[in-house]
Amino acid sequence: RIPVVDSPKARRLEYRCPDPGANVYIAFAAMLMAGLDGIQNKIDPGDPMDVNIYDLPPEKLNKIGKMPRSLYESLEALQADHEFMLKGNVFTKDVIDYWVDYKMEEEVQAIDSRPHPHEFSLYFNY
Repeated sequence: RIPVVDSPKARRLEYRCPDPGANVYIAFAAMLMAGLDGIQNKIDPGDPMDVNIYDLPPEKLNKIGKMPRSLYESLEALQADHEFMLKGNVFTKDVIDYWVDYKMEEEVQAIDSRPHPHEFSLYFNY
């Protein structure tokens, strides 16, 4: 997202999809590596969209790529596509493999084994 500003010097890019609980050092390094990969490989980012995506009909919304909706989906995406992160030895395959394994074992399984607060609200009155 590039917000409208009065001064060109105040222009900035906002990338809003990282989880607020993410390790900022790893997240910023990974986002920078992804951006550099896009520039080096001339990956077309697509045309800008100046619409509220929540107002789009389902047939148009389905044509837009979607971000992972959970930690599990994010880790699956990382496992499937991380070659760009290995360039320049910013990350190593061992670090990525360890990160994915740790998150799957310590966080995904812990989350999946506990009921969500919404599940409680379906069955219990507070």
